[in-house]
Amino acid sequence: MRILYKPFGIVAGVIGAKLGKRTFHSIWEAVDEGEPPKPTTADAPLTKVIAAATLEAATMAAVGAIVDRAAARAFHHLFGAWPGPSSRRST
Repeated sequence: MRILYKPFGIVAGVIGAKLGKRTFHSIWEAVDEGEPPKPTTADAPLTKVIAAATLEAATMAAVGAIVDRAAARAFHHLFGAWPGPSSRRST
């Protein structure tokens, strides 16, 4: 069943990346009025560059996890099999 999940995972990854970027930019607009600085921006303070990179990484990871989990649940609902390993241990 994992091979059938691959297309779901790919689509979920693309959707997650787009949602993550939008979410990050929405949060950054609330924090700062300008665009988030890139690490190579000469006049940007180091603290602002680090804050932007940290916020972007955390946002992308959280949104990615939410979208991946939703795709796995949708796959389970449609096909009746969980696409990843089970966390249950047999005793």
